[in-house]
Amino acid sequence: MTTAAHLEPQREMLSLVTARIRDAYVRKPFYVDGGLDLVSVCRELAAHALTHALVRDSRDGVERLGIFTTTDLRDALLRPEPPASLAVREVARFDLVEVQADAELFEALWLMVRHRVHRLVVRDGDAVLGVLSQLDLVSFVANHSHIIALQIDDAASVAELKAAAERVDQMVVLLQGSGIRIERVTGLVSELNTRLFARLWSLLAPPELIANSCLIVMGSEGRREQILKTDQDNALLLRDGFEFAGLDELAVRFSAALGELGYPPCPGQIMLSNPQWRQPLARFRESMRDWIYGADPDGPMRLAIFFDAAPVAGDAALLVEARRWLDTILAHDDAFLARFASAADQFSEPGGWWSWLTGSRRDEQPLDLKKLGTFPIVHGVRALALQYHVRAVGTVQRLQLLVAQHHIDEAMARDLTDALHFLMSLKLRHQLRQRQRGEPASNLVRASELGTLEREPLKDSLAIIKRFRGFLHQHFRFDAL
Repeated sequence: MTTAAHLEPQREMLSLVTARIRDAYVRKPFYVDGGLDLVSVCRELAAHALTHALVRDSRDGVERLGIFTTTDLRDALLRPEPPASLAVREVARFDLVEVQADAELFEALWLMVRHRVHRLVVRDGDAVLGVLSQLDLVSFVANHSHIIALQIDDAASVAELKAAAERVDQMVVLLQGSGIRIERVTGLVSELNTRLFARLWSLLAPPELIANSCLIVMGSEGRREQILKTDQDNALLLRDGFEFAGLDELAVRFSAALGELGYPPCPGQIMLSNPQWRQPLARFRESMRDWIYGADPDGPMRLAIFFDAAPVAGDAALLVEARRWLDTILAHDDAFLARFASAADQFSEPGGWWSWLTGSRRDEQPLDLKKLGTFPIVHGVRALALQYHVRAVGTVQRLQLLVAQHHIDEAMARDLTDALHFLMSLKLRHQLRQRQRGEPASNLVRASELGTLEREPLKDSLAIIKRFRGFLHQHFRFDAL
């Protein structure tokens, strides 16, 4: 029997054979003049955290291109001339091994082995695209995510970040088809998305703003349970007393840039471009109090979204302080907690539900995998975490802590974890199929779109959710509302 563990290396080897060099991490070219002395070259390399530079030089009136690496520096130090008096052209190597960007990645590996070099100059036609190192090539084969992370960290523009964001989506397709467990996929994607948001913020926001604020993501992104890109859910907590001119314009630019990266605007405007979601900590405390004790019917849901917040950039202590204050004002407010938790029970199964699952009905009434599947689990566990001041953000981590504190049965927590992971995996497969057909990804699925091996675990998962909703009914006393 073929296992996921056996599939992963097979798919990675297939990627090595079929992928193009431009798909790997090609480092941007960094040039120095051939007449520059070695001490100055090393100073430039240190300033840019590099271990090599391309050398532009000419001989007998003919332009030539070479490369200087730390290995060449080692050899240069053995020469009698002091480094400060040696021009880099004297020690650089001009017998470059080059490759075209559209060549197969396997060719790059073959060239490195044949010529016993650790770096290839990559050209796109006649233009130099950059340098492919052996380390980056091996990293690509071992882990595509490493290359994407490097691409994110080195991005100097929104356009370059967009290219990295698109590669995250490509990686999701590869991982989903490899049989890798859904929690590993979500963890990896969430880590890359966090770096993506942080890098975008660093490109747009000045250091003083970053140091005096905390950029947060919320909802499924904050819980690290989002895979495919959905609505933006983000906010900015500012240090009390700190003011920054031009924040309004910057916030709009940030939200627009996220849109370019594939994150559509939030229909409820829960994002930086909305002034309500970029406030000093003191005013944000007032907003939280209004969500709990005010008359706004959307208050509890806004609190739910914020309760899933995770820091992305800046001073994370601001978010810790906001969460600590929330624990204080919510102490022993059983009535609000019951109203808050009751949202997990707001969606009811349609008639003929079980016959739909068994395939005996063919009226093709769609099923919402979020409203009737993941949401009751996520929100019910969220309500318990809010009640018992559990600081973890992810649903599974919250369940583990609730079990450790004896607030929920271990068997129920295990069943909820299994159901959540199955539903997340089913939703991902369904949405990827929709995209392949050229349709927008949605949470609605029809019986005819599910195989037999999907219907049975779905039936079991919904039965688990039904039992959990019964537990919430009794625990929070919904009948008294």
